[in-house]
Amino acid sequence: MPPSRCVPRLISFSRLIAIVAMGLVLCACGSLHYYAQAAHGQGELVVHRRAISDVVDDPATDAKLAARLRLARQARQFASQHLGLPDNRSYTGYVELHRPYVVWNVFATLRFSVEALPQCFPVAGCVAYRGWFKEAAAKADAARLKARGDDVWIGGVPAYSTLGWFADPILSSMLSWDDDELDSTIFHELAHQLIYVKDDTAFNESFATFVQNQGLREWRESRGLPPQDDHAQAMDDGFTQLVLDLRERLKTLYASGEDETAMAAGKQREIEAFRKRYLQWRDHDWPNDHSYDAWVAAPINNARLLPFGLYDQWTPAFAMLFQRAGRMWPAFYSEVRKLAGMPEQERHVSIEHYLRISGVAPSR
Repeated sequence: MPPSRCVPRLISFSRLIAIVAMGLVLCACGSLHYYAQAAHGQGELVVHRRAISDVVDDPATDAKLAARLRLARQARQFASQHLGLPDNRSYTGYVELHRPYVVWNVFATLRFSVEALPQCFPVAGCVAYRGWFKEAAAKADAARLKARGDDVWIGGVPAYSTLGWFADPILSSMLSWDDDELDSTIFHELAHQLIYVKDDTAFNESFATFVQNQGLREWRESRGLPPQDDHAQAMDDGFTQLVLDLRERLKTLYASGEDETAMAAGKQREIEAFRKRYLQWRDHDWPNDHSYDAWVAAPINNARLLPFGLYDQWTPAFAMLFQRAGRMWPAFYSEVRKLAGMPEQERHVSIEHYLRISGVAPSR
């Protein structure tokens, strides 16, 4: 996997909704095989979970690992004491995975669609992917979908949340990130435990991403550290807009009513045109940074575009809401809960209102 900057944040912070106990008995929502592997995978995490205090105090623990876990433990305490996030056993344990990812997510779309084929689960609702604890199982699932003509993409996931159903641990796969990303991921995942709306991924992820970003600012400030360099974020934002533009162009093509042969040719033209726009953008704005070159050069299809923009499309609205709440976390969460309790259409209208106030035009 390339550096985290080179992949959409959704893959870094994706959720596998592992409500396995209920899933095993509600097999109408999915196959027994799928829920069995989820139960087994989650069970392994529970069995191998060690308290961070035990890992840190163990003389056999590598000094660098111990130092990172101590800092993560401090961030966990900060999350509850200063950000008003749940105070529970999540992220107080550690699991050594001996593999680069905890799960592999399979994304799929129809051949001529930019909309995800939804995957639905008990309690948690529908999401845009299906997660597998073994890479081989994810590849088999992807092959099945591809064989029927769908566009498919697999993304490795270093972390996920069970929304508080289990005491989610810090995973060794999360240590591929730097301290800021590791600590802020804890904030993100705990935000999901605090407020989560079934079947509204954009709302959930934009809210958690705002908490993650604002929480990190306050966490760094509390330790006397300067604000983060915004170079990486600015480049991420620019690249995301390029990808979203490609997705909109493909959406227009697929709605054109042309026959499949014409749409297939048009799809490839749009992808090649995107690659040219990328080179122009990179050479003009970021001539010395080639972070996204490998992503752009690899095969591109509809499914590979799905994660972009999903995690932050409404974060400016939540930032505005935070300001209107006097930058006080309890008041902010109260307002977010009001939004969460609204019918979906009313909720989205309200969020778009806050977007306009913040100066951001709602995306369509």
